[in-house]
Amino acid sequence: MTRPRLVLASQSPARLATLRSAGLEPDVIVSGVDESVVVSDDPVVVATELARLKCRAVSHRLTSPDDTLVIGCDSVLAFDGEILGKPSDPQTAIERWRAMRGRSGVLHTGHCVRLGEREISDDGATTVHFADLDDAEIEAYVATGEPLQVAGAFTVDGLGGPFVERIEGDHHNVVGLSLPLLRRMLAGLGVRWTDLWDASRG
Repeated sequence: MTRPRLVLASQSPARLATLRSAGLEPDVIVSGVDESVVVSDDPVVVATELARLKCRAVSHRLTSPDDTLVIGCDSVLAFDGEILGKPSDPQTAIERWRAMRGRSGVLHTGHCVRLGEREISDDGATTVHFADLDDAEIEAYVATGEPLQVAGAFTVDGLGGPFVERIEGDHHNVVGLSLPLLRRMLAGLGVRWTDLWDASRG
């Protein structure tokens, strides 16, 4: 098949950097999807459905969707029976970290890939064990603004890295996109990962 154009339906710099580090150079088109439209008590449903909505929104705006591979993702943290996205304000982020410190949660990243009318979606789940931060560390971290920009109020690849003791599962999934899962999903659409290297570098 002809190598497709590659589009990332996300404004996340971490997702873009992850794909670039793995040899892909996608165009970025932000979906503009209102994330509040998906309501569920199941983190898998929330993450996967938001990924689908973002992927479809971008795909439907393309002039040549049959020749374009669109990747949509969304992440949420399942913690203590709650589904946590981005905190709305610094105080919320502080309260979350006071609850999370010394404990663990499961980071779910929904993935959706679409090529024309063919679509595959799946969820990646990674258990994250948080360090036992003191109040001063939490307040200093929140003051950087980073926790307000990311699901679960933390990163593993940025300033929050020292506050994650360990993970169980795919590291990239916590960053926002699971490379092994995405590779399998692309294969389901008949797209070989290594062929995209040539497409992005040629």
